[in-house]
Amino acid sequence: MAQFFTIHPDNPQPRLIRQAAEIVRAGGVIVYPTDSCYALGCRLGDKAAVERIRAIRRIDERHHFALVCRDLAEIAVYAKVDNRQFRLLKAATPGSYVFILKATREVPKRLQHPKRNTIGLRVPDHRVVRALLTELGEPLLSSTLLLPGEELPLNDARDIREKLEHSVDLIMDGGSCGIVPTTVVDLTGETPVVTRHGKGSTAPFGI
Repeated sequence: MAQFFTIHPDNPQPRLIRQAAEIVRAGGVIVYPTDSCYALGCRLGDKAAVERIRAIRRIDERHHFALVCRDLAEIAVYAKVDNRQFRLLKAATPGSYVFILKATREVPKRLQHPKRNTIGLRVPDHRVVRALLTELGEPLLSSTLLLPGEELPLNDARDIREKLEHSVDLIMDGGSCGIVPTTVVDLTGETPVVTRHGKGSTAPFGI
């Protein structure tokens, strides 16, 4: 049975953030709010937790997760970032984006694109997840909370609880956070390429 935390979206309670971080460190799968929509998250190196998320969403190994990071310094640990890419990232973070970049050796091979060796990274603009990332001291491996057969992500924590209380370890209720997913921007080429138009504006990339 999942724990259920009602957490303030602007002033998240430190006690609840600490407990959430402990659940992640112990191998838990959590549901948490972001600046685009609710997401499923777990610890980066936890293969069993990753497989639980795949089972919840019924996705195979071809589906790639995003690494949710605190800041640009943390992105640079997990992705190769040149000066041009850094300027673009700085202009658009924090925000509702996932950036595709070449992965460093810090990212397990099984989480990279098998042919391109890329990884999706994100710095969200939401106080709950930013507090959680600070407490964890490491990124969350994350996937949008879009259930099989559904066209839109779940947005009501009570609905999430009803559907997932036996599948996850924690649901963090931060209120409604929307149903529009992130904008995905591939930064591996000479010019940025938007591969999914979502909540984040394409203006910072001149597109």
